[in-house]
Amino acid sequence: MALPKNKTDEYYMSCALELAARGTECSPNPRVGCVLVRDGEIVGRGWHQKYGGPHAEVNAVRDAGEAARGATAYVTLEPCSHYGKTPPCADLLIERGVARVVAGMRDPNPKVDGGGFAKLEKAGIEVEDGVLEEECRWMNRGFIRRMTLGRPWVTLKIAASLDGKIALENGESKWITGAESRAAVHAMRAESDAVLTGIGTVLADDPQLTVRDAPGRTPLRVILDRRLRTPLDAKILEGGGVSIFALDSAPRAEGEALERAGARVEYLAEDNFLAAVLDKLCRDGVNYLMVEAGAGVAGAFVKAGLCDELALFTAPKIMGRGPSFADGAAFASMGGVPELKIREVSRCGEDLLVRGVFACSPDL
Repeated sequence: MALPKNKTDEYYMSCALELAARGTECSPNPRVGCVLVRDGEIVGRGWHQKYGGPHAEVNAVRDAGEAARGATAYVTLEPCSHYGKTPPCADLLIERGVARVVAGMRDPNPKVDGGGFAKLEKAGIEVEDGVLEEECRWMNRGFIRRMTLGRPWVTLKIAASLDGKIALENGESKWITGAESRAAVHAMRAESDAVLTGIGTVLADDPQLTVRDAPGRTPLRVILDRRLRTPLDAKILEGGGVSIFALDSAPRAEGEALERAGARVEYLAEDNFLAAVLDKLCRDGVNYLMVEAGAGVAGAFVKAGLCDELALFTAPKIMGRGPSFADGAAFASMGGVPELKIREVSRCGEDLLVRGVFACSPDL
């Protein structure tokens, strides 16, 4: 028995979403998946695999070959209508004779924003928009945030004990959570465009912040180091791909030495320092930023209302005295305390993983 049209559309859109999730290396472009369906069968599959490479529609049409003619294209985002690194996908779908296009969402990029749909409809192609829109918008929350607010989607990752501590009173913090949680963190890094930490964490823990326990590439590594105290032999500098943000007043000699060590040093004003960092990362094409830092930096992001998502790994341990991850934030009343909308509570080995969106995060 065939599914109703709307359920059929939702099913094939879910297939396109599964493909879109593979596109973790296409920023600053969005993560897009596409399936071509003809006579009730998927005849082509594609996703945007890498920035500068073919878009999802192109890969799906290539996969389908002649079967693309007369097919329905299910694509998680409105097909582009402008020339960028590649020609417009809307033109390709018209050229290859696709009969119907079902899209998950309109493209927030002002260069498109309905232009793809208009071009398709003018060519006589039936267009339907908004199928599994909420899921498609979540898939591209980083791209949407960058297009609409001019900053990345910011995920604050925390590893803490049941009593909320991120270190003992003496500073020891390895390891609070188990191996499964640490592997999950590496997978989260691989899905991010950049991972950010503070100079306090660099000096205390000498982290690498690379991807080792999961498949995928190591993202850009970012250090907030206002006075340029990063040691030249810090592990995080190994292999390059590091940006350091300092104050305008930071000593230039130290900055030049760090640049010779392979880092890029950016100098910013004291006012709105965190917002300026996010603005620069946005202009560099970062859609997804993961913050892995101590109480000072984590609390500052929370206090400034610049966090969109929290990923809290909680270990079944009681650590007593020591810092909590939000010690860098202070609130005058319960009315000003940040709240979250919980999206996931799951097991990660013996640990719990709680993921939620900050209520102050603007709607997608």
